[in-house]
Amino acid sequence: MTDRTAALRAWAPALGVVAIIGLALVALAVFGGRTLPDRSGPPIERLSVERTELTPGVIALTVRNTGPDPVQVAQVFVNDAYVDFTGATAPIERLDTDTLRLDYPWQAQQPYLVSMLTSTGAVITHDITAAVATPKPDGGFFALMTLLGTYVGIIPVVLGMLFLPTLRRIGQRGVRVLLAVTVGLLVFLAVDATFEGIELADRAGGAFGGAALVVLGGVLAFLALTAVDHRLRRRGQGKTDGTRLALMIAVGIGLHNLGEGLAIGSAYAVGELALGVTLVIGFTIQNTTEGLAIVTPLTERRPSLPRLLGLGVLAGAPAILGALIGGTVSNTELSAFLLGIGVGAIIQVVIQIAPALRDKTGKVLDPAVIGGIAAGLLAMYGTGLLVAA
Repeated sequence: MTDRTAALRAWAPALGVVAIIGLALVALAVFGGRTLPDRSGPPIERLSVERTELTPGVIALTVRNTGPDPVQVAQVFVNDAYVDFTGATAPIERLDTDTLRLDYPWQAQQPYLVSMLTSTGAVITHDITAAVATPKPDGGFFALMTLLGTYVGIIPVVLGMLFLPTLRRIGQRGVRVLLAVTVGLLVFLAVDATFEGIELADRAGGAFGGAALVVLGGVLAFLALTAVDHRLRRRGQGKTDGTRLALMIAVGIGLHNLGEGLAIGSAYAVGELALGVTLVIGFTIQNTTEGLAIVTPLTERRPSLPRLLGLGVLAGAPAILGALIGGTVSNTELSAFLLGIGVGAIIQVVIQIAPALRDKTGKVLDPAVIGGIAAGLLAMYGTGLLVAA
């Protein structure tokens, strides 16, 4: 008996069960609906505004039906004034999207309340807190997002990596403390990204799972990085534990910076990003600590300059991609999912660092490590206050 034949025989019962389940689902779809009564209550109509685009004289709303029933938009009001609109000529089916283009002479920096009246008389509202023209995704826009991502991602991380020569002089106990500081930094980033992701998911209306998107992204990222780590070990790159750990930290921080770039790009697209010296300096101070976290495991190694620069780009460059996505796509579900990926990556990295925190007796949480973790948390909290984004 060949291996392929044995495998087929082993999977045959499972395939038979899958076939039975498929037939049962078809039977339920055909006959089950006829035996159940129709819903007696009114239609449940929900629309979630996924994107607001403002151009001279036009407000364009991309809406998604997040409810169970089709929604037909009959009339639209802006600040209680009836406006003409195009789009959504047919009912919007569940999870489908459509774009409403409202003819309205809006004024910059003014608040507007958009009220959508459905065919059943339900009113769905959307607030525009301060109207601002949506930037066009042209060459200048992409150049600006690339520059922002470089300022808040690559440059601060590389600057933080310059501490490597100093770290080599502090001894093993000092390295343990700095690794504990790294854990504190990463834990703060994970908690902050979790809250931000859940907030974004709730704002999306929960059509694709709400907060579950953050959890899904986190679990998938954790599993993927775990697989990458095992592959590195098997290929022999895991022999140099410090190098492998630095690589994993850079990947985890990079996925976090992807979410950070998303927030920056989204805030710029709706006019809520305060561009200027304060933004650049704030992110530089905050993200320099990320570069320090990457090089801490390398104190006993002599990595080449290209390898160090590669780690810095790996950790910082995703901020550029995130800014481009956030400024052009502006999809809350995607943003929540990507933030969840960053959270899962950071959790996996923290687990990677934990064994290196043990002292000679095998204890992890001694006073030095506890103090380092607390210092990392406080450092991220304090530098985060400097970021006016």
